[in-house]
Amino acid sequence: MISIGLKNCESERANDDSALLPFQLVMGLLNRIVQSFEVTHDSNLTITEQLVANYDLLPVEPEKRTWRAYNYIAFWTADTFNINMWMIVSSMIQLGMSWWQAWICVWLGYGVAAPFLVLNARPGAIFHVMFPIVNRTSFGMFGSLWCVFNRAAMACIWYGVQASIGGSCVLVMLRAMWPSIYDLPNSMPASSGTDTRDYLCFFLFWLISLPIIWFPVHKVRHFFLVTPILMPIASITFLIWCIVKAHGIGPILHQPSTLHGSKLGWAMVVSSMSCISNEVTLVTNAPDFASRARTSSAALYPQLFAIPLSAAFVSLIGILVSSSSQAIYGTAIWSPIDLLGNFLNDNPSKATRFGVWFISASFMLAQVTTNICANSVSAGCDLTALFPRFINIRRGGYIAATVGLAMCPWNLLKNSNEFTSYLSAYSVFLSSIAGVMVTEYYIVRKGHYNVKDLYNTTKGSWYWYTYGINFRAYTAYISGILINVVGFAGATGRTVPLAATRIYELSFFTGFGVSAIVYWALNRVFPVIGAADTFEEIDVSGYERTARSLRDVEEVDDETKDGGSDHSASKR
Repeated sequence: MISIGLKNCESERANDDSALLPFQLVMGLLNRIVQSFEVTHDSNLTITEQLVANYDLLPVEPEKRTWRAYNYIAFWTADTFNINMWMIVSSMIQLGMSWWQAWICVWLGYGVAAPFLVLNARPGAIFHVMFPIVNRTSFGMFGSLWCVFNRAAMACIWYGVQASIGGSCVLVMLRAMWPSIYDLPNSMPASSGTDTRDYLCFFLFWLISLPIIWFPVHKVRHFFLVTPILMPIASITFLIWCIVKAHGIGPILHQPSTLHGSKLGWAMVVSSMSCISNEVTLVTNAPDFASRARTSSAALYPQLFAIPLSAAFVSLIGILVSSSSQAIYGTAIWSPIDLLGNFLNDNPSKATRFGVWFISASFMLAQVTTNICANSVSAGCDLTALFPRFINIRRGGYIAATVGLAMCPWNLLKNSNEFTSYLSAYSVFLSSIAGVMVTEYYIVRKGHYNVKDLYNTTKGSWYWYTYGINFRAYTAYISGILINVVGFAGATGRTVPLAATRIYELSFFTGFGVSAIVYWALNRVFPVIGAADTFEEIDVSGYERTARSLRDVEEVDDETKDGGSDHSASKR
């Protein structure tokens, strides 16, 4: 009887095993599928460690710190040579300012934004870590994910918007070669918000951008050297062409201001703040590119001066060209692509068509450059930090391109006032993040870093705080947002006090300043691990020394292996 019972138990166990076999096969297959999507990572990492680290998130290796001073100058020259910068003073002049008052606003806006960008870029240049990692020092290992998500979302949206603008450049290029493209029959429904011709050009621009995303950050710097050479030639050629065509510089340069007193003053403040809002996204994620600096000084003075100088140059060319267009057509055409399109009306000569093609192609390349340096790389770094197990910078860049394609960005551009309000509101979020980050580095821990703890999720590490979240940072961050909430309601059409409107018009400074002060005060009351009394830029964990020692050991091992192989070969 006992043997019969044993046989029955064995039979039941075999049946259970056979029943579980399909489930195990399915789970094994799913596990292999998941692993096929994973990026390369250290096999010894735990699941928790895989949530905070992969190779792209680690400090940049010395051989990949290839950005010199001229690379940063080229980077910012390439970034500012875009259609938005060309047109930036148009809204200022329409407010009633003279051209030189509007130009001063550009100088002020970008001249003020540059020091903040350099301040926030410093940790990246010193410790060679990107924005998502720098953000962990203030917001915590997991608290940083919300800030990173905000920046990633902004980068994806801007990628689509810049691609949509780039599509208009492609249209003028194609029209210069094949005029019939302008009359391409439409097969898309009205609900799409676009037509076949415009979508085709947008999609072509989107495709042209894809190969550039493939290159890693330390190599893509070579691409940024093209635009600073090509665009000044194209823009100055465009300016001379317009002046000759208009028989003069045009009336905008002789147009006086219609604003005076406090109205003029606040108009200039609002316009300067608009310039800062355009730059606040890059202020926030400044460590991304600074982390590739060969020396810390390479990311300091070149950026400090290149940003306002290049912005002022591009906007000045835009003013002069638009002024000439008013003499030609009776009304100022601020968009250089619209103006080039007008040149193709009324049976243009072959020389005119070639000139339009060359200039529009240059603008198209400038838009590609802007999209890569301001959006693709930023989104790649941020998405890598959000999903380090599955995404690296390259994959993140392609995800941003996919989102930019799927979001139908032309619908955002249909109502520029709503889009401008959205950008102003988002600058409040980002300026509050930047205020906390800058205060953390320069005032709280005074340059002291613990690089190893940037990837450490154990209790007691510098950046673990409370379950991975620094509530001091979030209190300061929310405070920087709240001070601007009432003014934002006024910007959307609600009736609010004048004081709230003025505070919101200074949203970058109020958001940055309030978050910085609150964060400093909370750290005085509730000190953090690693708070310092003297400023010294040092990694207390010695990560760089450890990494260098490991590389030396690996090189010795490689040489030993090579030597052993040669010795064995000689014996044979």
